[in-house]
Amino acid sequence: MSPSRQTALIAGIWFALTFIASIPALILYDPVLNDTQYILSAGHDTQIQLAAFLEVILALSGIATAVVFYPVLKRQNQAVALGYVGSRTVESVMILVGVIAVLSVVTLRQDVGGAGATDPATLEIAGRSLIAVKDWTFLFGPAFCAGFGNGVLLGYLMYRSGLLPRRLALFGLIGGPISAAGATAVLFGAWDQTDAIQLVLTLGEIVWEAGLSIWLIVKGFNQTAITAAYDRDVQAERQRQGEYDPDRGPELKPQRT
Repeated sequence: MSPSRQTALIAGIWFALTFIASIPALILYDPVLNDTQYILSAGHDTQIQLAAFLEVILALSGIATAVVFYPVLKRQNQAVALGYVGSRTVESVMILVGVIAVLSVVTLRQDVGGAGATDPATLEIAGRSLIAVKDWTFLFGPAFCAGFGNGVLLGYLMYRSGLLPRRLALFGLIGGPISAAGATAVLFGAWDQTDAIQLVLTLGEIVWEAGLSIWLIVKGFNQTAITAAYDRDVQAERQRQGEYDPDRGPELKPQRT
């Protein structure tokens, strides 16, 4: 297996892990996210803790995709590749802040909550506040950063380089901005994150990320694009060292006598 094929396979697996971790985590979080009195109830703490663990895997997978991609993407545009790494890092930090908020609800429920709480009204307000933090981290993390990072930046790099089919990369270039626009509408109160319209607006981004993962695992990068990028690196290095003139071709250095 060539190094580029190995890189594509590893990146595809990390992307697949983001789906494997995020979807079950969202389902498992349901009791704490949708029950305003969870902090006063008997609780489903093990279920919530499992969801939090899956989101930690999600955060690590997000950073890993950017780190694995970077050596390949920097040959296309180093500034944009660094922007992608930064976007994925911010997204992962937001996810982890949300994990801490949810686990704080669990801790409060275990320590001072439950049916025998002395001040249930205060605890309920604390629980709602922490879940509100979780909701906002989801908006500014996976909603905004995924649309901008995975959609716009990664889609642009893949489209420009030809590392993946350009028709597939268009899903990112088009779906990413639409997803980010939907998140902006949520921010200004046009609709809720859970509304059907928001799901519709993120479909393009979902198709892009799923297609990207499958293509990288099954097919890998376009080898012609990899070779072209390598040739550009070689020419740039020779030109920097004064061994290559793009108008005259390679020159032989005078040999010492």
